[in-house]
Amino acid sequence: MADRVTVIGWDGSPLTTAARSALSAATLVAGAAHHLALPEIPADAERIRLGSLGPAARRIAAHRGTAVVLADGDPGLFGVVRALRDPRHGLEVEVVPAVSSVAAAFARAGMPWDDARIVVATARTLRRAVNVCRAHPKVAVLTSPGAGPAELALLLDDVHRTFVVCEALGTDREQVSVLTSDKAADLSWRDPNVVIVIGGPAATGPAAPAGGWLMGAPPQDPVRGWALPPDTYGDEDPPGPGAGVELRAAQLARLGPRPGDLVWDIGCGHGGFAVEAARFGAAVIAVDADPAARARTEAAARRLGVQVQTVTGRAPYALERLPEPDVVRVGGGGAHVVSACADRRPERIVAHAATRDQAEAIAAALRDGGYQVECALLQSVDLDPGAWSERRRAVAFLLAGRRSAP
Repeated sequence: MADRVTVIGWDGSPLTTAARSALSAATLVAGAAHHLALPEIPADAERIRLGSLGPAARRIAAHRGTAVVLADGDPGLFGVVRALRDPRHGLEVEVVPAVSSVAAAFARAGMPWDDARIVVATARTLRRAVNVCRAHPKVAVLTSPGAGPAELALLLDDVHRTFVVCEALGTDREQVSVLTSDKAADLSWRDPNVVIVIGGPAATGPAAPAGGWLMGAPPQDPVRGWALPPDTYGDEDPPGPGAGVELRAAQLARLGPRPGDLVWDIGCGHGGFAVEAARFGAAVIAVDADPAARARTEAAARRLGVQVQTVTGRAPYALERLPEPDVVRVGGGGAHVVSACADRRPERIVAHAATRDQAEAIAAALRDGGYQVECALLQSVDLDPGAWSERRRAVAFLLAGRRSAP
């Protein structure tokens, strides 16, 4: 087997002394076509054009001699190093890094990137990468053929962002373009490229940026905890049916929103659920027939420093043009809205009901849609801790549907 594998990162600049030394001793060199054309590769070395990393790693492991793998940028950042270090291959890996394509892209844009999310867009992960772009104000997207700037723009649809498209970084064909996302869909782009996606409403109040300490995260979540009281979102009135803190906590727990997800919040009210789902890193579309609810939700999102897209309209009609959700909260509309959501096949759906008849109708809609149904009766009592007297009581049926395995 290969007695040593050296992985060399290449950013278009002249190879370092360490990289040239490793190449000169190589008996096998693997890389993309432009890597294999480098003059430093020995003429008698076996050459492998990298495609699927798994088969290439197995072929390198079976090679008797000294192997070198060439990769663009920093091969430890979403690169070949992870595949080569798979214990099944038994390879000893040495890395000669270069400037990563992400670092180079932000340098060309003259922007800091410690607060950026970094995602990989492939045919399999494109939708989730787009959802991260919906949810966060600064994202670097490592693209691939069929999942590039045009495809990102098409899936973002009416979510407006600024694209910084960096093509062929470090080569004589390098080009950096700055344009709005609606223009990117109509153009052709060279591979490889990195897209910096920027935009969304600016945070206000305690969520406004002030310097960070954690890579890829906002500087400071302004509020600790979740299932927060309504006044956190600017709603001073007592919660109405289905708006209680305890019910919201149970709904969040059953849906489990996470980065890469798209959440629908139908009947968003004061925006409490939508904002908290966004605080978990998910992309959120909040729908309500009341324009005032949309305004409250947008204000709450700005106050807590998250991105939430809002839509004014009545379900189920307002849902027809929305992108496919991963999880859905139905805060209003009843069984016929739950049925419309089930037709879109999200992984999980939650809803609530005030009466048993309503709960039975929603449960039937979930079962008919192919979901396993959980139902619980939640009761919460808000007490005055001074007098230990009851201030408010809330009772609701919680219904949760989990999509059955095909």
